[in-house]
Amino acid sequence: MKFADKFASSTDHFYTFEFFPPRTDQGFNNLLPRISRLAQLRPQGVAVTWGAGGSTKDRSLELAAIAQKEYGLDTVMHLTCTNMRQGLVDEALRSAKAIGVQNIMALRGDPPRGEEYWIATDPRFKHAIDLVSYIRSSPEFSDAFSIGVAGYPDGHGDKLFTDEEEMVHLKAKVDAGADFIVTQIFYDIDNFLGWVQKLRDYGITIPILAGIMPIQTYASFQRVTKLCGTHVPPSLMQGLDLIKGDDQKVKEFGVQLSVKMVLRIAASGAVRGFHFCTLNLEKSVQRVLENVGWSPGGSCVHNKLIAESPGSVLHPSITNPDLLVSPTTATFSAMSGMGMGQAHVPGPRNVGKGEANNAGAWDEFPNGRFGDVNSPAFGSQDQWGGFSGVVPTRTAWGSPQSTEDVTTIFLRFLNSETKQFAFSSTPLSSETTLILPYLKRLAERDWWPVGSQPAVDGADSGDEIVGWGPAGGYVYQKPFVEFFAEASDVDALEDKLKRSGVNCVDFLAANAQGDFKTNISPETRNAVTWGVFPGQEIIQSTIIEQESFLTWKDEAFSTWTSWASLFPPQTREREVLDSIKKTRWLVNVTHHDFKDANALWRFLFDDDASPCNGTPVTN
Repeated sequence: MKFADKFASSTDHFYTFEFFPPRTDQGFNNLLPRISRLAQLRPQGVAVTWGAGGSTKDRSLELAAIAQKEYGLDTVMHLTCTNMRQGLVDEALRSAKAIGVQNIMALRGDPPRGEEYWIATDPRFKHAIDLVSYIRSSPEFSDAFSIGVAGYPDGHGDKLFTDEEEMVHLKAKVDAGADFIVTQIFYDIDNFLGWVQKLRDYGITIPILAGIMPIQTYASFQRVTKLCGTHVPPSLMQGLDLIKGDDQKVKEFGVQLSVKMVLRIAASGAVRGFHFCTLNLEKSVQRVLENVGWSPGGSCVHNKLIAESPGSVLHPSITNPDLLVSPTTATFSAMSGMGMGQAHVPGPRNVGKGEANNAGAWDEFPNGRFGDVNSPAFGSQDQWGGFSGVVPTRTAWGSPQSTEDVTTIFLRFLNSETKQFAFSSTPLSSETTLILPYLKRLAERDWWPVGSQPAVDGADSGDEIVGWGPAGGYVYQKPFVEFFAEASDVDALEDKLKRSGVNCVDFLAANAQGDFKTNISPETRNAVTWGVFPGQEIIQSTIIEQESFLTWKDEAFSTWTSWASLFPPQTREREVLDSIKKTRWLVNVTHHDFKDANALWRFLFDDDASPCNGTPVTN
């Protein structure tokens, strides 16, 4: 059934769920029973995201077909139109029609993002309105689909237009034939309600679904809100900052906050629809709907109190959503690390860890580089189908005209002379400072570091720099570092390991062309961060393995492409950055001796040292 008809016939509140196609076969297979369970919550429909340029075309269509045919869920398939090869839009629309999908979410996609020098692959499609207009004017598709478009209560993340200009663009998409609006995620309720009123005053009357994304981890919240340009009220940030080291409390906070948002928006009467961005996780959304009273068998908890308390913030230690108190003042400290690709994202207390290492809960705390490769949440995406990264700008990233300039840019970041660059949208973390001299030494050697962690041997879980998880525990870390290096350096490292004949170091290296080197087997799973807490099993929060490394490799090299795209073709900057992508390797070196803080660095810098104990390497 078309969403436009479904929403028009509904007199009550309605909600939809959003999923993305996982990057691995195992993750895809594990997502299907999850969708089946969530279908029992009786959503009006589900949405399936579409990777930029059609990168997830086959998986998106397969997932949409299963949801539509096997689970009986009316499905809306996202479709981005930019950077799509000629004819792919028509192929996607025909395929969607063939499998019974009657709803399309028309999105622009990436690029462009403002500064890139970009040429449309299919010149018909440069903006979302082009896709809306094309569908509505096509004899083949005009009557086949209900069309949704994106709305941005906090403004578009690119910040290319004023609020008034964005209103004009949204009205144009509606006039072109859009049937409903799904909003970007937001957390400022007052701002959202004001935005809806502006739309109605402007003559935009089609249904609006409020984009709700329950906070899953502190790290993902920081990353996604920064990428999307989401306004986060200071009181919310203060409350969340109090518990950022404990994933369970963060998740509970996210559930309670979402309950409050839904109840207050529903009570306002501004919109009747809600679109839950699940990130392929199920428990938070399920609990939100149960607490709101919309799930089968659910019971609402003190709707009136929550809905009528717009100035209150749920305190993270409160497990009952009807108790609203003001949090104590806390100083917010930006979470960061050596870039988006590190195996975990450390902050003042290495926030964002705590994933239980079992199939029942392995993706309810989706930490690590992309999470567990077996998890449906592996490769977590942003709301519109892109993998959360850093928006490129020449001002923040720099304009290198040589590899020496690239080294200088890395060193400036390591020296805290800049707060962000291509491989990190946030400043250095406190944890990174523990190994900063070694990272600078790597960069000076032209081995450009993008991810790292120091060795930790039984630190208190409350430690201000490396602690994480519940109080009274102890945390451990194997040291590792990831960096870009020349092929000759990769060969030298590989040869050194072969000559040593030991297995205390794991080595993975890959280039953009698909060449791969390693000294470990494909099934090896190396737990590099774990914790021991009272009354719990050992928690392994970060695992480095071949499949996750290769997934991150693709994203890491795409960053060089994004950086190069900031400059016109044939410029020196573009030539240098394109050459780096073609010639460099991404290398991960992990040392298993977490009791020796210098073991990893001795292996990397001392040509005569054995990887394991500092004795000379034998030939």
